[in-house]
Amino acid sequence: MSFEAELKVIKRAVDEIIPLEDLLAKLESSAKTGTPLRIKFGIDPTGYDVHLGHLVPIRKMRDFQDLGHIGVIIIGDFTAQIGDPTGRDESRPPLTHAEILANSEKYMEQLYTVLKPEQTEVRYQSEWFEPMGMSDVLKLMGKFTLAQFMAHDTFRTRFEQGLALGLHELMYPILQSYDSVAVRSDVELGATEQKFNILCGRDMQRHFGQPQQVAVLSPILTGTDGVNKMGKSLNNYIAVFDPPGEKFGKVMSIPDTLLLNYFKYAANADEEVLDEVKSELAKGTNPMLLKKRLAREIVGFYHGSEAAIEAQKGFEQLFSQREIPAEMPEYLVPASPVRITKLLTDSGLCDTGGEAKRLIQGGGVSIDGVKVDSSEAEIEIRDGMVLRAGKRKFLRLKKA
Repeated sequence: MSFEAELKVIKRAVDEIIPLEDLLAKLESSAKTGTPLRIKFGIDPTGYDVHLGHLVPIRKMRDFQDLGHIGVIIIGDFTAQIGDPTGRDESRPPLTHAEILANSEKYMEQLYTVLKPEQTEVRYQSEWFEPMGMSDVLKLMGKFTLAQFMAHDTFRTRFEQGLALGLHELMYPILQSYDSVAVRSDVELGATEQKFNILCGRDMQRHFGQPQQVAVLSPILTGTDGVNKMGKSLNNYIAVFDPPGEKFGKVMSIPDTLLLNYFKYAANADEEVLDEVKSELAKGTNPMLLKKRLAREIVGFYHGSEAAIEAQKGFEQLFSQREIPAEMPEYLVPASPVRITKLLTDSGLCDTGGEAKRLIQGGGVSIDGVKVDSSEAEIEIRDGMVLRAGKRKFLRLKKA
């Protein structure tokens, strides 16, 4: 494959490459020496639920792996105890080291649905930060100026608004940038909001006499609501561990305006596919048909083509024919009557009582097809009752 062809793959679903000429030079050098590039991506495992928004840069790492390079995942067991201030209006509570390690194991399990394990190197920041003394830390801090950091939108805004800004948070970009030195990164992947931190990594490598890494920046994936950044708190996310039918249904729920965006960033479609989709939209093709294609692509990538076909059949049975699925999980209700919010949370259909109340208020909960209109409702359980939460979650109830 020519370097131009490699660049075409790398540029796919990417907003910015800084600087592009350096990347081309690194690809040429790698080909001449037979030495694969080291492609860095850092995670702060403050949680362990991974959604498709998290995986936009990870799928880019897979592209690099397919081109023969090495993916280097940095587990931020130090920076996660600080909390990345990027894009945040307030500081984030730190986690314990044990919590971070537990989260990282679950996190990696999900990343390996995309990455090739044999071409993935997992490193922990504690490898290089634990041996450091205060003098080493002060030397790192001396590589940057306060003016550089106050030019960063997040820091400047919080300072100007009189919001809390801990000195430890200023250390976050410094620690992340030293990671690049520690693993001799050639390319760092990240979301566009990480641009400042990744460019700090270039500066840090220059200070240490290393070749500077290239920043490959991906966009922030919009959630299924079509408005906000994908995230669990807004319930607008598609999780890696969502079952095939759930993934399919969530993709089908996105606004038509997100079709091209999701083909490009969630499905990692190439230019040929994107041109096909644009052409179909221009011809007036029903967007639902294109969404089904998109949903098959996404479900097929994570679960295989057979699962994607079955997920589509289930969706069409449920929504196109307005049928309740023939098979669904059963839940044994310990006591009856039971408050609807308790039933939703105890059964696992909702994570919290607040989520249950919001779903009820939005008209998203029904029993045997009858909408539940009060979060205070007490339900008398009968065997075989069907509880529906949202568009795609069903339980068949049994009385204990």
